[in-house]
Amino acid sequence: MSIIENDRLTKSRGALYGLCIGDALAMPVHWYYDRNALLRDYGKVKDFLPPRNPHPDSVLWRSSYQAINEKGEILHNQAKYYGKKNIHYHQFLKAGENTLNVKICRLLINSIIENGSYRSDDFLDRYIAFMTTPGNHEDTYIEECHRNFFTNYARGLPPEKCGVEEKHIGGLVGIVPIVVFYQNQPEKAMSAALSHLALTHPGEKMKTSASLIIDMLLKILIGTPLRRVIEDEISAQKNPLMGHPYVKLLDNPDDMVIGRRFSTACYVEDSVPAVIYLCLKYHDDPEKALIANTNLGGDNAGRGAVIGSIMGAAHGMEGFPKRWVENLLEPLPDLLPL
Repeated sequence: MSIIENDRLTKSRGALYGLCIGDALAMPVHWYYDRNALLRDYGKVKDFLPPRNPHPDSVLWRSSYQAINEKGEILHNQAKYYGKKNIHYHQFLKAGENTLNVKICRLLINSIIENGSYRSDDFLDRYIAFMTTPGNHEDTYIEECHRNFFTNYARGLPPEKCGVEEKHIGGLVGIVPIVVFYQNQPEKAMSAALSHLALTHPGEKMKTSASLIIDMLLKILIGTPLRRVIEDEISAQKNPLMGHPYVKLLDNPDDMVIGRRFSTACYVEDSVPAVIYLCLKYHDDPEKALIANTNLGGDNAGRGAVIGSIMGAAHGMEGFPKRWVENLLEPLPDLLPL
């Protein structure tokens, strides 16, 4: 294997491992909006930890889903926790384990490997079988995008038409494997990743945010330094999400930028700029970037998966602490570029 091929492989693995690491690190403190409560319950999070109840900021008590028939049954043994207060979203996961959105990435990667290409129909078959079969995962919280999809599926809509307009950063998790696989074919990477995103996360806001992340990942995977990629995006001003004064914000504490300037919530209009800010500030230190993101709370798992994939693409496997790589419970399989 040539030096260039080896570099591509470690960057590709880094992007997939980073996706898992950023998600798993934030998982126990996912959706903590009270940072004092996060610090009280877990201390400063630097390593994988198990989640525990009670979760003081959990809104699972006001989440609901009722399958209209068995085609839409996706909660299974977790249904009894919906409507209850202080239930941790990921209460049964182990330290170093990934949330549902990342688990679904494994279905996507297995589909790509077995077919030798991305096929939406094959992915949808696997996704539907996985979600409707009891015991495939132990994650309590199933995001609204999945609940909406299976409501439409139960009503008889074809799978490719079941997605409902979305704007949550969790949807960006699924584009990473496709970008890694098609990185040598940039146009194919963009079109396939956006098509895949639209299956569960259609909408202009998702398309805008995904286009930015895809473009960045493609440039980083071929060796362009992360800082330069972000600075070039700022200069070009082709994507509206790059219109914020990122460079000026770097002198401020992270908890003022993410929380005041950008919401810690999951909506892409704030969460993606938060990702850009952290990637720029900690462009040369993946560990600091992911620790900072985790302890800022909010949808830190969604942000963390995207930050981790960007950092892994930029620095390869060597960029992550050995303890994270070794203690990750469910690393995604290698996906060699086509």
